[in-house]
Amino acid sequence: MRIKAAALLVAASLAACATPEPAPAPGGPDHMVLQPLTFSQLAGWSEDDSAQVLPALLKSCGRIAKLLLDKSVGFEGVGGTAADWYAPCAAASRVPEGDHKAVRDLFETWFTPWQVTNDGRADGMFTGYFEPEIKGSRLRRGPYTQPIFGKPNDLVIADLGKFRPDLAPEQLVGRVENGRLVPYHSRAEIDKGALDGKAAILAWTDDAVDLAIMQIQGSGRVRLDDGSVIRLGVAGSNGHKFVGIGKVLKDEGKLGADTSMPAIRSWLKAHPEEGRTLLGRNPRYIFYGVNAGTDGPMGTEGVALTPERSLAVDPRFVPLGAPVWVDSADPSGKPLRRLMMAQDTGAAIKGPVRGDVFWGAGESAFQIAGKMKSPGRLVIFLPRARSPRLAER
Repeated sequence: MRIKAAALLVAASLAACATPEPAPAPGGPDHMVLQPLTFSQLAGWSEDDSAQVLPALLKSCGRIAKLLLDKSVGFEGVGGTAADWYAPCAAASRVPEGDHKAVRDLFETWFTPWQVTNDGRADGMFTGYFEPEIKGSRLRRGPYTQPIFGKPNDLVIADLGKFRPDLAPEQLVGRVENGRLVPYHSRAEIDKGALDGKAAILAWTDDAVDLAIMQIQGSGRVRLDDGSVIRLGVAGSNGHKFVGIGKVLKDEGKLGADTSMPAIRSWLKAHPEEGRTLLGRNPRYIFYGVNAGTDGPMGTEGVALTPERSLAVDPRFVPLGAPVWVDSADPSGKPLRRLMMAQDTGAAIKGPVRGDVFWGAGESAFQIAGKMKSPGRLVIFLPRARSPRLAER
């Protein structure tokens, strides 16, 4: 739905402020600077089971193949044009399945690695996420009293890309009231019934905490009481700023030294009434749509995510569909050095050197993802056809 009148005035006022800014000083606003590397500088490059990234790479190549030749890849064309990717993607389609050396040869032949820095600072932060599976029913009955909402019919989403190119990933979200655009209902208001009659209920679940965790993660699965499973993907949000429930609990003195997601879940389930109130301190709310016929949760790029090989990034800096090299550590401290694909985004994933590793589905993935918070570095691979032009920027 497009915004008219008041909303366009807001967008126009934003556009009027879109003047170029000088490169920030250290500690200032995020500013990506790419530095060329050689493959020999990538610690662990020859040890990674590189062939595991091939299915994810081919999915992204399939998306790029549908673009016009001169279509830019990434914000401000940092990834070049779609045409730059055609030859590398064609070469990828000929790589034998399971051949790790062939995948490494592919990258060394067709791509150039670039160290991603935030105005020259290479160190960043990596977390993890997973695909939750919660219990549910198509009908409200027994313990199934928590609704899982589809996108409301009065939710207004306006893409500001044509007004502020630097805000292309951002959206203006709200609802129209008395001819004016106003903020959409908050989580607390929705929990009190603000969506009655405004949104379809896709299913009912039995646990408000599990539903809240699924909303934090994004996509999820609902195992219905009839034995079937429906896969849900994000269809939109209420546009409110995300507030981490871990921070809320820590500020309230509810958690000790362990502030991982498993610890947060345990506290919330042990204190259901107080937990529900504190969950309302995160005003952001996620609406869902049914993803049928996919082999994994759908990422923002529009392809199904691959466990341990898909990464959520900030698309203002790292192009969706680009291969990346993550040099970090898992929650146990073991080095995590592997090829991944930038295929998703997240409300809390902000900045050039920031990533969220998709660990898969289920409890084991939850335990890893919920405890991961590791420093690390990020390398992006761009087609050699694009790299010389990038170096001149």
